[in-house]
Amino acid sequence: MLFYTVLILFWGCTRTGSHTRLSASFSVNILTIASVCQCAGSIMSSLSVLPVECLLQPFPVPQRLMLGPGPSNVPARIAAAGAQPMLGHLHTETIEIMNQIKSGIQYAFQTRNRVTLAVSGPGHAAMECAIFNSLEPGESVLIAVNGIWGERAAEIAERIGAKVNTVVTSAGGYFTNEEIEQVHIMPVVFFLTHGESSTGVVHPIDGIGDLCHKYNCLFLVDSVAALGGTPICMDEQGIDIMYTGSQKVLNAPPGTAPISFSERACQKIFNRRTKPISYFLDLSWLANYWGCDDKPVRVYHHTGPVSSFYGLRESLAILAETGLENSWKRHKEVAEYFHKGLEEMGLKLFVQDKKARLPTVTTIVAPPGYDWREITGYIMKTYNIEISGGLGPSAGMVLRVGLMGCNSSKANVDKVLEALAEALKHCHKSRV
Repeated sequence: MLFYTVLILFWGCTRTGSHTRLSASFSVNILTIASVCQCAGSIMSSLSVLPVECLLQPFPVPQRLMLGPGPSNVPARIAAAGAQPMLGHLHTETIEIMNQIKSGIQYAFQTRNRVTLAVSGPGHAAMECAIFNSLEPGESVLIAVNGIWGERAAEIAERIGAKVNTVVTSAGGYFTNEEIEQVHIMPVVFFLTHGESSTGVVHPIDGIGDLCHKYNCLFLVDSVAALGGTPICMDEQGIDIMYTGSQKVLNAPPGTAPISFSERACQKIFNRRTKPISYFLDLSWLANYWGCDDKPVRVYHHTGPVSSFYGLRESLAILAETGLENSWKRHKEVAEYFHKGLEEMGLKLFVQDKKARLPTVTTIVAPPGYDWREITGYIMKTYNIEISGGLGPSAGMVLRVGLMGCNSSKANVDKVLEALAEALKHCHKSRV
């Protein structure tokens, strides 16, 4: 390519007059270009890994209707917010956005907790933040396992050296308060998943906070798949630590995880004997970074995902405009409409107790004789709609359909019901 550039330059000069007008200055230019060619060749020859062809072409991301258990579709308003100009992570405007996010989380959680913030990471990061800070090595934790998230919480607690005890129910089930109290273990923390997306259960919360406080125990709740889609009030229900994810009902991109700590939780956490195992998730640092500790200066801890903060703020603004109670009501009505349509098709719901059905993620008993992978694959290929199979204890047993935030509508229910009906007509069904 450089050879042709030199040739064109030479041709341009000769066109201005006779060939004898090739000047000394042009000769210097030729020498300069030759030097550049030699230098470029030297640089190129020193590279053992060259750019791959796929990175030199744009990647066409398809538009899909995301009706799996998450992430959900991102509305144009939230996507536009995330595309705003970059700011420094401690600029005055960024701090104001963070303050507004805190207020939005307090509204969504129904809490006045001072230590309320968003972890830079997915819901998993918030789970680890909650467990790492509230438990020290050797302390006991009781974990209610009614799906995969209880299983993972138990593994995380084990990894930091906590004494892990579990109470386990079958997939699709939940615990009564009496069953929890009868465990006869005096834990420091009791963990419960509010919206178990692997099984489609929304766990009853009332009374558990009082039960935990009776035994001087912190009540830790995972509400990643439920927050905003079904009622929960952190302060009123005595929850000490609660977290969620941005990519479910809030419809923001994955990568920020709202979390809140009660004064009881903070008193224990900020008087630990040992430092939390994770520097990145150390609440004393995070509380300062988010301006939750009343100190006059926020000290640099990490570079927060500023663009993601824009999107999270916008998603919380939409929830505030909609109203929590209106959001709860819509998700309930749409889920019931969906459940009725499924039953009219002859499909069975995995969670038997109607009151325990999670409005945001519906689990359907995998139709007998069908390969669930073929069903989800057909719907993706034919309708460009994502639904998924089971996860953890429900793997191979269910189909999961998420109707969260902007995706929770009767129009989307009609689309997925049509897609399911066609899939059952066209997918192979064995005689077994």
